[in-house]
Amino acid sequence: MRKLLSLLFTIAFLATSAQQQHPFQEEVNTIIKRYDTIWTPRDSTIVFTGSSSIRMWQGLQDLFPRYQVINSGFGGSMTADLRHFSEDLIFRYDPDKVIIYEGDNDLNDNLRPADIRRQMKQLVHEIKIRQEGVQILLIAAKPSPSRWHLKGRFKRLNRKLKRLCQGDEQLTFVNIWDPMIREDRQVRTDIFLEDGLHMTEEGYRIWHHVLKNHIN
Repeated sequence: MRKLLSLLFTIAFLATSAQQQHPFQEEVNTIIKRYDTIWTPRDSTIVFTGSSSIRMWQGLQDLFPRYQVINSGFGGSMTADLRHFSEDLIFRYDPDKVIIYEGDNDLNDNLRPADIRRQMKQLVHEIKIRQEGVQILLIAAKPSPSRWHLKGRFKRLNRKLKRLCQGDEQLTFVNIWDPMIREDRQVRTDIFLEDGLHMTEEGYRIWHHVLKNHIN
C-alpha cells in the first residue's frame, strides 16, 4: 500500500511540475517564432534584450541599418529572468553585440543593488564564454517619474554597473541617466507616457543618441 501511495504521489508531482512553466515562457516563445523565420546567421547581428523599455523600442532596425537587429526584450523581466532565457534570447542569434537593459524592475521588486550587480556579472560572464569577442553594452537603469522615490537605489546600481565595466574592453556602460535629467536634477516628465514609467519617442531618441556612438 505504501509503495502504491508513493507511486501515486510521484505521478501527481510530476504532472503538476509539467503543467507549471516560467511566467515569461509564452512571451519568449513568441519572440523565437518571430525571428526564426527572418534571422540569417551570415549577417552581423545585434541583440537588444531586457525588460519592457527594450521591448517597446520601435524601429531599431532602421536606427542601426548596418546590423541585423534582434529585439528580444520581454516586459516585466528582471536580470534573473534574462539569465534563465539567455539561450533563447541571446545565444541562438550568435550576436556580435549584446545591448542589455535590466535592473529597473529588480529595484522595484526590492532587490539590493549589490545582488543585481552580482547577477549581471554572472550573465556577462556567461555571454563572454559563449560568444568570443562579443561587445556587451549595459544600459544604465533609467530615471522615471513612477520610480523616482527609488532614485538613490537606482544611482547606486548604476555606479556598480559602471565599475563592473571599467577596465574591460568587451564591456561598456551606457549612461542614459544624465541626459534624462533636467538642470534642476529632477527627472524629465515630458519624455514619458502617462504611466510615468515607459518612454515616448523623444525618450528613445535620447537613448539612440547615446547608444549610437558606442555601437558605431
